[in-house]
Amino acid sequence: MTAAQVTGINEPGRRIAEEAAALLPALSAIRRDIHAHPELAFEEVRTAGIVTAELARLGIPHRTGLGKTGVVGIIEGGRPGPTLAIRADMDALPIHEETGLPFASTVDGKMHACGHDIHTVTLLGVAEVLKGMAPMLAGRVALVFQPAEEVLGGAAAMIADGAAEGIDLALGFHNHPDMPVGETGFARGSCLAASDRFDLVVRGKSGHAAHPDAAVDPIVAASNFVSQVQTVVSREVNPLHPAVVTIGMFQGGTTYNIIPERVHLKGTVRTLDDGTRELAEAAIRRLCAGLEAGFRVECALDYRRLVPPLVNDDSVLDRVLAAVSAQLGEAPKAGVPSMGSEDFAEFARIVPSAHLRIGSGAPGRADKLHNAGYQPDEGCIAMGVQALSRAALEILA
Repeated sequence: MTAAQVTGINEPGRRIAEEAAALLPALSAIRRDIHAHPELAFEEVRTAGIVTAELARLGIPHRTGLGKTGVVGIIEGGRPGPTLAIRADMDALPIHEETGLPFASTVDGKMHACGHDIHTVTLLGVAEVLKGMAPMLAGRVALVFQPAEEVLGGAAAMIADGAAEGIDLALGFHNHPDMPVGETGFARGSCLAASDRFDLVVRGKSGHAAHPDAAVDPIVAASNFVSQVQTVVSREVNPLHPAVVTIGMFQGGTTYNIIPERVHLKGTVRTLDDGTRELAEAAIRRLCAGLEAGFRVECALDYRRLVPPLVNDDSVLDRVLAAVSAQLGEAPKAGVPSMGSEDFAEFARIVPSAHLRIGSGAPGRADKLHNAGYQPDEGCIAMGVQALSRAALEILA
């Protein structure tokens, strides 16, 4: 934010902007420490320790061990009111880092390639800003530091341990390298997809490749399933309702001249509404039954629903958009939904929620999430602190 923009906003907004800028060097240092020591899902012991130490330094009471490694801090406002949760995820990915940065991962095969290190310190910055402005809040803020988003299990685990008890509203966010720092965005309604996954074992009868009539070939059957399952989206789902069915693994056989006993497939299903989600699962189950009848194989399908679609509630989203516009001097840009998934959806299923996109693209780069070379611009930390702090201040006005 420029000096002219700072002088053009109200006093609380000016204070937020100045504090976010002042906090950035310290937050960047913490981020680089977390980045150099990435931890995978439900392993975030060191990261959670950093979070609890910072909350303790700020005098913010907190609970630990929620969802195994999650942390929730509470900021009490000066007047009665609702409880707003702001959630950040903490886990890394099983990717070997190739950035060459001086603070690159020190752990082989693990990297913060999705920017959850950015999210963690952004919420720490929000904690410090809102702690100092607590008398202005009507209600309280729950600072939710969540493990295991990448496996879509951390939110449910924290909720099972009571992390959502007493929460009335929730706010989530994610860095977006496709947008420059200073730009924010959103999508109305279902902004991120439900995520389901399945394992399918197709079992036939092993035999010599020269005598297929004496065997039951699971490779041919499974290959037909791969082709047929694509018709779920192209011929059964309403073309106006986005859906994705992808087979990510096809494993079977050992050599040239043996028909194997079995083939193992792994797939994912992404949908933006509950009706399409139901249809897709039913169609996949029906195709498996048809495979058994048509190819004489046995199909063992393990179909698991992971998270629902992430649905933005307009009543919360509109207040967030107004607050961010006032703070940053630029309205968040309306975007389209993504078929990616995010387990903040578990909180959004319980209470009215909104999910904000925060630009993290570095000048001259075209970074992508979940990439070994991912390098977000750390300037997005201060922008996130401003946006989220102002949103909380306005929601709890």
